[in-house]
This record gives sequence, structure tokens and C-alpha cells, in this order.
Amino acid sequence: MHKISVLLAAVLFFCFNSFGQTAVITGTLSDGAEKKPVYNSVVALLTPVDSFLYKFTRTDANGNFTIKNAAAGNYILMTAHALYADYTDSIYVKDVETNLGTISLLNKSKLLQDVIVKTGSAIKIKGDTTIYTADSFRVSANANVEELLKKLPGIQVDKNGEIKAMGEKVTKVLVDGEEFFGDDPGMAVKNLRADAVKEVQVFDKKSDQAEFTGIDDGNTQKTINLKLKDNKKRGYFGKIDASGGPQKIIDDRYNTNLLFSSFKGKRKLSAFVLNGNTGQDGLSWQDREKFGGENDNLSMSMDDDGEISYQWTGGNSDDEPYVDTENGFIRNTNAGLQYSNKWNDKQTLNVTPKYNSQIYTNNTNRFTQNQFGDSVLNENANTAINVNRSNFKISGTYDVKLDSNNTIKFTAKTNLYNTTSNEKENSSTSGAKDILKNSSDRILNTDSDKESYFGSVLFKHRFKKARRTFSINSSWNLLNNEGESFLKSTNTTFKNGSTSSIQQLNQNKISDRTNQNISANIVYTEPLSKKYSLEASYQITSNKGSNNQTTYSYSDLTGKYDYLVDSLSNQFRQSITINKPSLKINYNSKKIKYSFGSGFGFTSFDLLDQTFNKDYQRNFTNFFPAASFAYTYKSNHNLRVNYNGNTSQPSLNDLQPLRNNANFFNQFIGNPDLKPSFTNSFRLSHNSYNFLKEMSTYQSINIRTVSNAISYSKITDLDSGRTTTKPINTNGNISINFYGGTWFKIKKLDLQVGVNPNIGFNKIANVINNKNSFSKTLNSGLSLYLSKSKEKKYDFSLNNNFANNRNTTSQNNETKKFNTYNLSLDATIYYKKTWSFSTDYNYFVRQKTPDFQTNLSNQLWNAKLQKTFKKDAFTAYVIFRDILNQNIGIDRRFNDISVSEVQNDRLKRYVMIGFTWNFKNKATDPSK
Repeated sequence: MHKISVLLAAVLFFCFNSFGQTAVITGTLSDGAEKKPVYNSVVALLTPVDSFLYKFTRTDANGNFTIKNAAAGNYILMTAHALYADYTDSIYVKDVETNLGTISLLNKSKLLQDVIVKTGSAIKIKGDTTIYTADSFRVSANANVEELLKKLPGIQVDKNGEIKAMGEKVTKVLVDGEEFFGDDPGMAVKNLRADAVKEVQVFDKKSDQAEFTGIDDGNTQKTINLKLKDNKKRGYFGKIDASGGPQKIIDDRYNTNLLFSSFKGKRKLSAFVLNGNTGQDGLSWQDREKFGGENDNLSMSMDDDGEISYQWTGGNSDDEPYVDTENGFIRNTNAGLQYSNKWNDKQTLNVTPKYNSQIYTNNTNRFTQNQFGDSVLNENANTAINVNRSNFKISGTYDVKLDSNNTIKFTAKTNLYNTTSNEKENSSTSGAKDILKNSSDRILNTDSDKESYFGSVLFKHRFKKARRTFSINSSWNLLNNEGESFLKSTNTTFKNGSTSSIQQLNQNKISDRTNQNISANIVYTEPLSKKYSLEASYQITSNKGSNNQTTYSYSDLTGKYDYLVDSLSNQFRQSITINKPSLKINYNSKKIKYSFGSGFGFTSFDLLDQTFNKDYQRNFTNFFPAASFAYTYKSNHNLRVNYNGNTSQPSLNDLQPLRNNANFFNQFIGNPDLKPSFTNSFRLSHNSYNFLKEMSTYQSINIRTVSNAISYSKITDLDSGRTTTKPINTNGNISINFYGGTWFKIKKLDLQVGVNPNIGFNKIANVINNKNSFSKTLNSGLSLYLSKSKEKKYDFSLNNNFANNRNTTSQNNETKKFNTYNLSLDATIYYKKTWSFSTDYNYFVRQKTPDFQTNLSNQLWNAKLQKTFKKDAFTAYVIFRDILNQNIGIDRRFNDISVSEVQNDRLKRYVMIGFTWNFKNKATDPSK
């Protein structure tokens, strides 16, 4: 879904309303205790999107105020007076006159818990936005924004850089309301200096459509906006960071990071180059979806924004090895450029090209045990992979305000990928008493090119009548995937421990896959009354795809791959058309907001197996109900309820009846009879904050049920150990999850405390050897967080996390139980303002089970000693990683009838010496 900046939305709001009908706003300010008028107080109207100042005035000697020529619509009213606490409230302005009556203000000397905004506080709340004053939270010299976020109550950053705010995953980080290097959150939080940030704003960003119409469509993203200090928006700044050190096992360790930014007025120009082999500056926590973590069980797709993603399918995808950037060894180069500018408040341009290159190696040992009633199959596999991949991506938006009532936005994106890989694997499967069932040795070489192109046009028109709007959004995306692979394998089947058959494969597979999606969505909104409005929309989507797979065997006679393998070759076409009309009613008042409605989807499937000249035509009618309810029962206390129903279409890989034999004893075949799945999603959430007690709480319950879920049927021959997987539709999938948190401050100890409980239940239906199998997991946990700091003395935080896990499978009627425990400590000690020593320690324990007779535990300890020079412009440091040399890459999992343990390569103990230069011109120096 296309995004626009908060600032741009505010400007559009101002421009649109300035040409509409105008009104007069009147009222009186009074001392709440003494009932006397409050004179010479500022009374301001702010736009609801990001509190942009629209109009303001001052009260007269009698406390009266009048704001003239205000356009009808929603605003935030705010007062400011030296002797009284600030007051904010959401108001709706009528077309002619709005009288707000008498507004009682609280004297600062008698401040009570009903204060809406506490002047100078570290945390403020405006509407649905939580605002943190950055300078109220102490960080080390030259710290980046990621370190700042770790200090903020209600925000968590894990070891992989994933950010959560109030328990929800943050999917977008903006800088002054604009995307920073596209939509990569890691670039902003890892490379911007914390001392450049004035405020950290956390909110649920609405879709373009919802921000335009004012009608909540339920599509939001948890977003962080970094508002920079004014003196950081002029001139240039950046940093150069280089570090290195010896590492005997693989090669020397090194990292080099360069970042440069130049701001002038509304023009922003930034560039970066990152290069290293420690994994510290590799792919960010969202990049697996954006760059592609490819393997045999991932299906490539593209979303409405042209982003490539990979979804678990069970097997019939590209024959590329799985790239897990948390394991193995990586050498990477990342580079990017961002240019954004705005002219005359009418035209906005944002262009971001980026390049990424990776060389990845990993060795994996995998043990898997499958329990079929009284029969057991044990599989052992050793895999060595080498991957070389590169990606070039460019995205751009051009937003034009045609006049006061019309705007148009163009978006274009291109992603170009190339991947070459080599995988060597030897595996064996045995039964009872370690009697061999099969063994396989294979080499798989692949070379693939992927291209995605995306374009969209969004036109918006606002009528003179408030809340009457019209918009049309059309989009086109194209995904091409061309690949070639060479498979050599020797596959041996045993009977009673003796060889019964040997099959050797020497094959060349050529694939050509294309998927094109064209969509148009028309939306009209009409006010029914002061508080009610209607939204009518019609969406049509056409999805066409083709997948041509051709496999040739090597011929000894010709010395070429020229013998066509019919059973592994197929040409398949897909055409899916969806028509979706919908209606929605919206209610909006000061404390209560709700909406309800539904869409009806008429889906037509036309699938053609050209190889066998077989056509699959089907039609489906789907119901898309949606409802939302929001209740602000008092200041800074919100209750929200959301429900959505939607369908998911099967992927082209799942539909095509083509066998994938990249792993001879674990093969996958598609199913053209698949139906779309339907998901019911329900969410209940509550958030509250108490300024005087400095306490915040949040709770959320999420429930999802899926009918016609796309699951998998697995047929295993117990004599040979060979498994065939096929996607099917099943019922009974459900997930229920609760998370919550309480953050408060013990003022006598100056100690921040956080308590976070969570519990989750998941039930997944599959079919194993023609029997229904239900896998159930129940996970519960509790974490305790403590944080204490003293400026220029020390920073300390402790996180203690305990979890209980229960896995049950219906086929074996067996429950596996185990506990996990994680203790993490972060501490920094400062000495004489220029010296600091920081360390982080992580202790992890996973309890043993009947399948694994030992606990899985390790301790990770890192440290950094640094000294700054020249007013913190230069920093020299020494980094110690994995001091205890216990960074192990072991993962244990339970799934249906399987238990598995995987061991990967991991980068262990090393030391690096580094130097950083943080440069800036005088215009960005706060002392100037």
C-alpha cells in the first residue's frame, strides 16, 4: 500500500480546507479552581495528522477567543499559557459556527492526574501518537538512534535489530515524516546520530486512502517518526567508521561504514557505503523478505508495492539453497543514495537507488526424526553451500498538487536480482536398529535472474462539501524469473540393509516464470450527517502468470543435456480475475469511532496445463466483512477492536502439477485443484499512559481462524523412506495470542521497570500418510526488564525472560514439554567524559527433552572500550566479540511428527580495533 509522508498529508489538509467553506470558532478559557478568566493565552488549531499549526489567536481580558475563516473538518485544539498546563482536545468544526463553551484550565501549581500534556515531560501523548523527548533519555557519545530506542519505555530492540513498540512490530521508520533510504528501517536507526533527534513519535500510520478521506479502513502500520532538531536540518553531516582485526579460522575481520547527508531547505541528499565480513552490517531484520531468502521451500511473490517476498510452500520453488544470514559467514557490500525535494509546496520528488552484494558460505548438519506410530525414520544430512548474489533496486515517487482539490501521485519501483549458488549434500535415512533405508549424494548448481517492475498512479479529488471525496488508484506489477540449474546425484535405496536399487541423475533444468498483476480501485465517500459517513468502493484485479519448466538429462552418446524428461517438464498458465464491490459505514465522535461494512469478491480461476492440454476453470464468491471500534474513555486511555475477513490465493508453484526432484527422497508436486483460503482476524487492544506516575500499559489479544487453509499432505514410504509432499486445503487452523506490558518508574531508585507477559496457542492441520494430523503448540512467557542510568556515570539494563513450550501432535498422541530461559545484560560505564566501557552479556538455556538428552545452553559476551576526542568528533575503540567463544549455531524444532536439530557455522571469537570520525559543518553544530 502506497505511503505518503505525515508532513505532506498535513500540507494537503491545509490546502484543501483553505478553499472550502469557512467557519468561526469561539470559546472561553477559565481557571478550573478559581473560575476566573484566563487572558493572553494562546489558542491554536492543529491538523490531526501530525499537529501542524493551522491557525491561532489569543484570549482577551475576559478569557474569550475567536478563530475566523476556519475550514470545516477535524482539528486538534491546543492552549498554551505560562501559568497553566497545556490543554489539547480533538474537535469537529461545523460549516458555520462552533461554540466550544468554557474550557477549564489547570494551574501548574495544582497539577492533578487529569493533565493532558505535562510541559517539559519526557513523554507526551497527542491523540494516538506517543512522543518521546529524545534529550530526556541519556545515551553514550556518538550513539545511533538504535541505542536511543532501547532506552525508551515501551520500545524494544532485539539482537537482530527488530523493533517493537507497545508489543507490536514496527514496520516503518520515517525521518521528519519522509522515508529514509526507501523503506529500510535499519538504515535510519543504525546510521542516524541520536543527538540529531528532537522527538521520537510512535503511531499507527494509516493508509493513503484513510488519511485522505478521514475514514479508517483498518490498514495501519506501526510507525516511528524521527523528528530532527532544527539545527540538524542545515548543512552536511556524516561519519566514517573503519575497524579490523585478525581471525585465524576463516580470514581477517573488517568493517567499513561511510554515511554522508546534506540538507538544504526542503532538499535532502544522503548516501552510504557499508562493507564488511562480520555480519554486523549485513541484511537488516526485514531484508530477507526484500532481498530474498531463497530455498526449495520458499515461493517468490510480489506485493502491491512491488516488493519481492518469499513464502513457505513446502517445496516446489527455485532450486536455490537456503540463505540464513544469522548463520554461516557473509561478506557484503551495501550502497545507497537518497534524494528528496519539494517545490512550492506543490511538487515532491523522492528517489532512492540501492545496491547490495553478498558472498555467503555455510556448513549445516541436520538430524531429523519422524515418528509414524510404532515406526521411526531418522535422517542425517550434511550440507555445504556457497552463494553469490547481488541486487540493484531503485524506487521513486512524484507527488503533484494540481490545485486546491486535486492531487496525483506516481510511484515506480524496480528490483533486479542475480544469484549463483553451489550446494553439496550427502544424506541418509535409517529405521529401527539403524538399518539403512536410503542414501543420497548430490551437487546442485544454480544461476537465476529475477526482475520485478512496479508502477502506480493515485488520483485524489476533494469536493467542496467536507468529507465528500473521490479517488482512483491503479497499479501494475510484473515479476520475471529465469533460472537454470544442474543436478548431479546418486540415490541408493536399501532393503534389509542391502542395496536394492541405485538411480543416478544428471539433469539440466531451465525455468521461465512470469507473473503480471493489474489492479484498479475506485473509492467514493459521502457524509451522511455530522458524525456518519459512507464509503463505497469497487476494485478489479487481473492476475496472469506462466511457469515453463523444462528438464533435460545428460546423454552419453552426444555429451550434451538433450534428452527431454517429460515427467519433469511442464508449461502452465494461470489467469485469476477478482471483482470486489464494497460498502462501509463510518461513525466519528470525540470519544468513539467505529466502522462496519463488507465487500463481495467474485473470483474466476482459469488454469491451463498446456503440456497435457487440461483446463481447470472455477468460480468462487467470497464475503469480506470488516469492522472496527475505538473508544477513548479518558485522556491517554484507548480501547480498540478490529475484525477483518479476507481470502488468500494459492501460489503458482502450489497450483502447477509439476514434480520437483531436487531432493530425490523428498519430492514436491503441485495441486491445480486448490481453493482459495479464507481468514477471519480479530484483534482487541488497550493502551494507557499516566504522566504523573510515569506508567504505561498495553494489552492485545489476536485471534485468527482459517478455513480451506493451504496445508500439505505428506506420503512417506516406510520401506524406502521416500516422501512426496502435495499442497491441499484443510480446516481447523487457529491461532490465539496475547501479549501485554506494564512500564513504570520507581522514582526513589530512579529505576525503569517493565513486565511483559505473553501466551500463544496455535493449531495447524495437515495430512500425513492419508491420516489427519493436528499439531498444537502452547507457549507462555514472562519477561522482566530493569533499567537505570546516571548521566556521564553509567547506563544499566537487565532483561530476564522465561518461557514454557508445549507441542502436541494428534497422530502420535504425544506432548513434548520444555522451558527456555534467557538473561541479557547491557551496561556502560563512563570515565572522565571521554572514556567509556560497554558490555553486553546473553545467557540462553533450552531444557532437554526425551528426544534430546542434554540442555542446550550458551553464553555470549561482548565488550567495547572507547575514547572520544575533539568534542566527540573522533572515537577510537576496541571491540571484543564472543569473548567466551560460545556462539553456537544450533536450533531444535518440533513440527507435526518430526523433531530436528540443525547445527550451522557461526562466526566466533574475534577482536577488532576501530576509528570513527563524525563530521559536520558549523550549521549543524548545536553550540553555534
